[in-house]
Amino acid sequence: MRRPWFVLIVWLAVSGSALHAKDRAACDLLVVGGNESGVAAAVQACRLGVKKVVLVNDIDWLGGQFSSEGVGAVDEWTTVNGKRTEFPRSGMFLEVAKAIEEVNRRKYGIAQPGNCFCARLTIEPKEAAKIFEDLVKPHVATGQLTVARGWEPIATTLDGKRITGVRFQKGGEKWEVAATLTIDASEWGDVIRLSGAKWSAGPDAKARFDEPSAPAQLTDDNRREMNPLTYCVVLRGSSKVEFVPQPEGYDPRRYFGVSKETQKEFEMVGWPKGVLRMNVPAFADTIHKDGPYSPPVNVYTHRRLVDALHLKRNYGDECLFLNWPVQDYPLDHWPKRVADELESAEKGASKKNVVELTPAQRRIVFADAKRHTLGLLHHLQNVEPKFRTLQLSDEFGTPDRLPPHPYIREGLRLEALTMLREQNLRTPHKEPKWTKVMPTDGVFGFQFNIDFHPTRRQFLKNNPASPWATIHTATRNWSTHTDRCTFPLRGLIPLETDGLLGAARNIGVSSIVSSAIRLHGQMMLCGQASATIAYVALKHDVQPRGIASNKEHIEETQRLLVTGVGGPGVLLWPYHDLAPDHPAFVAANMLSLKGIWRPDADSVFFQPEKMISREEWEGMLARLPAEVQNRVPTDVPSTRTAAVRAVAVAMR
Repeated sequence: MRRPWFVLIVWLAVSGSALHAKDRAACDLLVVGGNESGVAAAVQACRLGVKKVVLVNDIDWLGGQFSSEGVGAVDEWTTVNGKRTEFPRSGMFLEVAKAIEEVNRRKYGIAQPGNCFCARLTIEPKEAAKIFEDLVKPHVATGQLTVARGWEPIATTLDGKRITGVRFQKGGEKWEVAATLTIDASEWGDVIRLSGAKWSAGPDAKARFDEPSAPAQLTDDNRREMNPLTYCVVLRGSSKVEFVPQPEGYDPRRYFGVSKETQKEFEMVGWPKGVLRMNVPAFADTIHKDGPYSPPVNVYTHRRLVDALHLKRNYGDECLFLNWPVQDYPLDHWPKRVADELESAEKGASKKNVVELTPAQRRIVFADAKRHTLGLLHHLQNVEPKFRTLQLSDEFGTPDRLPPHPYIREGLRLEALTMLREQNLRTPHKEPKWTKVMPTDGVFGFQFNIDFHPTRRQFLKNNPASPWATIHTATRNWSTHTDRCTFPLRGLIPLETDGLLGAARNIGVSSIVSSAIRLHGQMMLCGQASATIAYVALKHDVQPRGIASNKEHIEETQRLLVTGVGGPGVLLWPYHDLAPDHPAFVAANMLSLKGIWRPDADSVFFQPEKMISREEWEGMLARLPAEVQNRVPTDVPSTRTAAVRAVAVAMR
């Protein structure tokens, strides 16, 4: 690969002198997007030793879902032995989770102060933003990492089918960054789209992947149907009773489905069958003593971050955020006001998928999503007095006191060398086991249900100028179970375009699978994996697709991830009982991916201290290359830990 100084010289010659030298930069690795995935990618690249890394974000805040999107309930859960529990944390996500617990202990004397319905681990957005600043700080201090804020990508530079750099804009300013490799971790995959790499957005027709839940065909009615976005609101306890003003266009009929207090009003509106209605109270005084997802369900504790009342703290410490299903903002059909504004900006824009819109056009959509969220808060303050002493937090520093980014569940999907599809993950069982096919080039383990919030907007009397509510479709909901899987290295590499890697949600999955791989931890590990591929590609002077086709390069990438560099190792094969500091962690992960150790089919536990049977031991030996078999001790080891470690040593 050509290094950045050479690329910059060619770029200067081709693009002319419209920009001055200070308006250009060159690097080995460019990461676009400052969300949790982008930060993980930039930090991982620096820890591995990439000499010059540039991280470009469109806003000031780093941290994505944890911070700038205001999703402070870190709700990565799975089901084990019939009970919901946290999916095992590893890699940089584990590092951040530990930092979150330390912040909470320092401030509140307890690691998990939320007593929240949706998660044990909670964090206030501003504190999360500081954690992510601390991650990048040491690398910025040495000059290895440059963090640029407030820049939006507007174009890419190509050498044939190889991306060589990205042009950005901030107001009237422009800036170009030449890069040997680029990772697109942006919220909407703008670099992928602008580069000409193949991508998709919206549903996949059944003919494409033969997914059980896919629509038979794409029509004008469903082609823009995606997991909705949500503008969260963060609320803090106050001594004042104060109502948030009615937002422009407020119509109370839109919010009667929020809680059971307005059940009769909801029924009187005349909504069609299936429109979402949450038949639960707005407020309940509870600590959810049986843990997350235990009753009573209510709006107030749904995503509470700090439970000041039961921690016996000042009410000013009370903190929660609203991310309630009725608050979701579907992306399939726009209300008339939004459609009219989009058409005024560009003829035909109202018919485009949100991914295809320009940043300025998306802000039209976001403005209406904000109005919808503020209307929900105004409604809650009317029906439940408890919400009248909860005021919008001012920690974001935004004029409207809302997060600088909406919570985005689905965006652009990269057309990658391999695409995970529904049948790869879906299971008929309520409790996850292993997926039918575990990719041998796995770079991080994951599991979450196929989880669609209501994807369609139902207008009253089918009139886009009328109030609307949300509705699920028959095949897109939040109840489809999946098995544990490992994400393939090939899923981060474009089908054709060189010099480019996907991260965040811009990866090789179908629309259905995207709903199961979008959480805080998954996104961090995705960025960490993408940066590790980039490092190995730079080290060996090959394109990322050259990594995917070379077994030694794949294993090098996996070993760097599972061993950990400057932090905990990444769980590649998602055992439930192997922490990164366990002596068997590296060996068990690597040997499971290679098929040398065969996990129990009916258990997600490795059981490291379990006595290994002669049958298991001889099976491992039989799957080893002949030259390795001769180096393995003949005596049967005592435990599974001893067995995998002995084989791993022999294979070196």
